[in-house]
Amino acid sequence: MHSYILLTIAIVSEVFGSSMLKMTEGFKKVLPSLGVIVGYAIAFYALSLSLKALPIGTAYAIWSGVGTALTALIGVIVYKEGFNLKKFLGLVLIIGGVILLNLSNGDIHS
Repeated sequence: MHSYILLTIAIVSEVFGSSMLKMTEGFKKVLPSLGVIVGYAIAFYALSLSLKALPIGTAYAIWSGVGTALTALIGVIVYKEGFNLKKFLGLVLIIGGVILLNLSNGDIHS
């Protein structure tokens, strides 16, 4: 369970760092740029620690899939990016893929 807490920290940090990227304006703004660097540093560190107990395929699928979905949602909510059926289906497919990868590893029991 400890490894999933670390993975959650990695996801939240990565989503924070990714979300701050837009605010950097090409890394011209210092504070958002520091947010990106710190967010990614924490994300990769926590991800590396979670890999002590989790299979890399499972951890990376969850990290990248959930991170992508959450970042897309932040784009819609915070940055007022469009949301349509294609984006919705894409997010559903990402989440479905993460679930299927976990099922194939036996990490989620049906």
